Amino acid sequence: MSSICLFHHNHLLIRSRNFQHDNRCFRVQSFTQIPDCSIRFRNLPKSSSRQNPSTSSPERPVEKPGFKSQIDSNDDDENLDEVAPSSPSGSTSSDPFASLIQSFRDKLKLDELGMEIMSIALPAALALAADPITSLVDTAFVGHLGSAELAAVGVSISIFNLVAKLFNIPLLNITTSFVAEEQAVLVNGDDDDDDDDSTSVSHGGSRKKFLPSVSTSLALAAVFGIGETIALFFGSGSLLNTMGIPVDSPMRIPAQQFTSIRAFGAPAIVLALAAQGTFRGFKDTKTPLYAIAAGNLVNAILDPIFIFFSGLGISGAAFATVISEYLIAFILLWKLNQEVQLVTPNVDGDKIARYLKSGGLLMWRSFAVLVTMTLSTSIAAREGSIPMAAYQICLEVWLALSLLTDALALAGQAILASSYSQKDYGESRRVIERVLKIGLISGGSLAFVLFLGFGQLSSLFTTDSQVLNIARSGTLFVAASQPMNAIAFVLDGLYYGVLDFGYASYSMVVIGLGTCLFFLLVVPQFGLPGVWTGLFLFMTLRVVAGILRNKERTMETCLLSNQSRSRSS
Repeated sequence: MSSICLFHHNHLLIRSRNFQHDNRCFRVQSFTQIPDCSIRFRNLPKSSSRQNPSTSSPERPVEKPGFKSQIDSNDDDENLDEVAPSSPSGSTSSDPFASLIQSFRDKLKLDELGMEIMSIALPAALALAADPITSLVDTAFVGHLGSAELAAVGVSISIFNLVAKLFNIPLLNITTSFVAEEQAVLVNGDDDDDDDDSTSVSHGGSRKKFLPSVSTSLALAAVFGIGETIALFFGSGSLLNTMGIPVDSPMRIPAQQFTSIRAFGAPAIVLALAAQGTFRGFKDTKTPLYAIAAGNLVNAILDPIFIFFSGLGISGAAFATVISEYLIAFILLWKLNQEVQLVTPNVDGDKIARYLKSGGLLMWRSFAVLVTMTLSTSIAAREGSIPMAAYQICLEVWLALSLLTDALALAGQAILASSYSQKDYGESRRVIERVLKIGLISGGSLAFVLFLGFGQLSSLFTTDSQVLNIARSGTLFVAASQPMNAIAFVLDGLYYGVLDFGYASYSMVVIGLGTCLFFLLVVPQFGLPGVWTGLFLFMTLRVVAGILRNKERTMETCLLSNQSRSRSS
């Protein structure tokens, strides 16, 4: 059969003989529809033109599943009716379970873009949960040593979390955005000129990418890590005084031991975060997940050996954690070295200045968040030990669930940074809309689950009936705030995706000041419900600021997109 005729509305599409691979060439001819004609008209599924620049190339097009089966089965018009555009295997009408899955995917709009978002977000969520799991493992083993040692580990972990949020996490977010931007530019350059070797280097028969942001990030990570080691080792006593642990406290000696030893793992922590940021810029969240899982496994094995069998006690827990941190860093750098040139002989001063400027902005943003959250905890503590315990349960659940939406923000950041750097503003708007929709659906689902099961969940933390009664009263706050939290975290990722670090910082400082004033002036009159209301206000203001900025950015991208189309025409 030399040609195949497909009918669509009032046009006749005839496939040309130069049909090769996935390049479908049609010539369009008008025709007059005959009422008595027995040919059935069928709308062809609209194929997506979106391709992941890091995984596909125009030289090797990907064949669309299901297209061949539609063409080959044109002799049987009933088969055409059974073919679903998203079902490569054929009919799904006879399989209720497949129909349910298809309906769920349609509601979430999990097309190629949606699946790309979820494929990045799910491993990222597991990786983000790895650090709390490490702390949980240390806490579980150290708890058998005594209450003083357990409390000491808790204080030390709080210090390291504070340092990470102020210095390390900003470097992670900046690295993700800058690497995604350079990766997109590199892919475009390779597509335009395959013979250009300026963006890659030969090493051992393989070609490595040359991305200045990677070497700059790793260099800054090494400097930050060494600086943190010095500060934490020699300043552990002053930090414990600031945390309210005096010299005569039974927690002082074990806390200082644990902090001083864990300080030597700071370079590994920061280097691992910089490497994670690079992999996320490549839209690869599985490699960091595997590395972190290996490190957590080693930590869980070494903890009982060092703590109990070697008799090192709390120092053994610190040694086990440091070893696992260096193992994670080694695996990530080893895998990264196979793809990217890690060290460059030339120091890019402009790139370093760009990192420091953006990092300084995000440090102010992190500081505003920490001050707001610390003030809320301080006011809750004034209500007494029982309300404080109930507040801590609600807060821990609230923060733990934020990891899920934070992972979604990371996915949106990486994809948006890639499309925005290529000046594909139409695709950027699609990414923003899709991530926000998925975030809203995820937040609503979490709210429903928590509203039904928070009472049973809170009983896992304590058996005190008074604490449980107060904690259950916070169910409405924890559940109702989930959609707002999801949108707020997703908007954070969108800020970073378009390198809008300035607005992310300045808006958070203003929001933090307003929320702190609410805590100081209003909350003391209402007690614990006032604290929860203040936290809900904090997240709501973040969403409002993000929506206003997103509208402004959308207008800008529409204007730029129209200008690009007019120039190309």
